[in-house]
Amino acid sequence: MNTAELEEQRRKVEELKKKILEQKRKSGDGTEDAQKRAEEARKAEEEAKKREEEEARKREVEEAAKKAEEDAQLKKEEKRRKEEEEKFKEEEAERKAGEEEIKKAEAEAKRKAADAARLKEEEARQEALEEANKQAEIVAQKKAEEEERRRELDSRRKIEEARRKIEEQKRKEAEQKKKEEEAIRKKEDERKKEQAKKVASGAKASPAAVQAYVSALKQAWGDGNLSKDEEVLLATLRKSLGITPEDHAGLEQEVQLEIYLDAVVNGWKDGSISPEDSEHLDGLREKFRISADEHLRLEKQVRNEILKQRA
Repeated sequence: MNTAELEEQRRKVEELKKKILEQKRKSGDGTEDAQKRAEEARKAEEEAKKREEEEARKREVEEAAKKAEEDAQLKKEEKRRKEEEEKFKEEEAERKAGEEEIKKAEAEAKRKAADAARLKEEEARQEALEEANKQAEIVAQKKAEEEERRRELDSRRKIEEARRKIEEQKRKEAEQKKKEEEAIRKKEDERKKEQAKKVASGAKASPAAVQAYVSALKQAWGDGNLSKDEEVLLATLRKSLGITPEDHAGLEQEVQLEIYLDAVVNGWKDGSISPEDSEHLDGLREKFRISADEHLRLEKQVRNEILKQRA
């Protein structure tokens, strides 16, 4: 029931009360006390109803204000929630964008690092190739210089030999003594016979002769090759030093093995062997007829020695 209907009902009640009082007044004189009490009761009831109505209107106003405040608060909370959601979405978008940028930067850094590594590797390979070519040129130059020195020594030796023969001839002609010439001839014949006997009897050469022949073998085989001139020189030296073919074979094998061992040491001096050194060792192994087992034994020995030195 709204306020207007309530007021209308109260008005009707008041009119009814007034009619009742009027009828009582007309019907007789009632006691004044009863009328006063009735009037006071009516006034009290009216005052109570007024206060009740006033309290009801006040509650309605307060409830309306409270509801309006709650609605405003709800709208405010809803607005704040939407703003926070928008802010969260923006922060999430920024975070994802940042992560994407970081991933791109990391991928770019990896690519640049890989390019730098490839470039460095290529530069190192080029430097190694240039160094190998340089070393090859140095070796070739040394070999050429050694060959030139050997030829010069051979030429000097031949010149000295010719000069000695000329001087010997001059001496013989200057002496012009047949007896002395005959004595010299006989002495030379006896020496040759004695030398031939030693060779025929298989007598071993002296340590000094063996050492001299070993030095000649090392010089001849030092570059891994033996020329025709070097073969002729070694044959002549064997005859003059009394080196038998058997001694020559054993000494040559020892010298070749020593040269091969030096090549293995030089190849493994840096802790690993290069393709060029491996190819050089293969050539020496084929020329010197070194077996695979012997090669593995020498290589293992060299590696162990290098590891001991580094430890």
